[in-house]
Amino acid sequence: MQVVFHCGVHGTDLYRMVKTLLQNRDWLLRNGVEPVTPNRHREVFNEALSALKGGPATPEMEQVMLDAILDSDDPRRIICSTPTFLGKAARAISPEGLYASAGEKMAALANLFPSAEVEFFLALKNPATLVSYILSQESNGTYAELMGGVDPEALRWGPAIRRVLAALPGRRLVVWCHEDTSLIWPEVVRRISTMPADVPLKAGLQVLGDILHPDGIRMIREAMAQEERLTIASRRRIFAAALEKYAQPEQIEVELNLPGWTQPMVDRITTAYEADMAEIAALPGIEFLTS
Repeated sequence: MQVVFHCGVHGTDLYRMVKTLLQNRDWLLRNGVEPVTPNRHREVFNEALSALKGGPATPEMEQVMLDAILDSDDPRRIICSTPTFLGKAARAISPEGLYASAGEKMAALANLFPSAEVEFFLALKNPATLVSYILSQESNGTYAELMGGVDPEALRWGPAIRRVLAALPGRRLVVWCHEDTSLIWPEVVRRISTMPADVPLKAGLQVLGDILHPDGIRMIREAMAQEERLTIASRRRIFAAALEKYAQPEQIEVELNLPGWTQPMVDRITTAYEADMAEIAALPGIEFLTS
């Protein structure tokens, strides 16, 4: 059995993965794949993680959890998706860097199902917009409290992902940039669900629907219908053309109004982020999805 954990990060998913998988639930269940909603697994996993303290579950405990969270009998693949797998958003930033405890938390998740083949999916986000997102959430305190004296330019994904890899030897880790999600969403969903390219994907335009004028969605549907053979490359070309023409600026532009931040500083953080993505894409043990 395969168990998949889609772990965020914060501000990248907003439960779109769960919603998209549920739209395709009929095909998934027929093919041995069961998406499990957060309200189904949250309490079960939290209790188990608290009791195990990072250690492996017994076969009996595994079975109890499966009985509690599954609707189908003996699925070959189970998918669980929620950013809270990585803890509270306010703890994403510490003197040790970005998501210092992510490797430990993900290893503990893998230990919930020691007998399974466990995989992890993770979207990464520009630290500049990540800080802004976390600060925008209620109960995360002031900017000074969130940062705790940490230099924003020290927030790098390269060391964070190396720590995760070290904590998850031999585990599959699929990573992509949140900023590319609108172009690659169908591939992300198909990769996590093992849905072949020739099976129609419902809600495949969901992410684009959040940021495009309705005319943009119509343009995409008409253009895809005219393609004799729709490939990943041709679909991305259609998506990119629609984004260029119909993207709603208020849905995609993030205003960074943070104490002491300047445009040159944001540019440096973004450049460092892009360098980290290139480094991460080349790391052994990483499957990196690109646009």
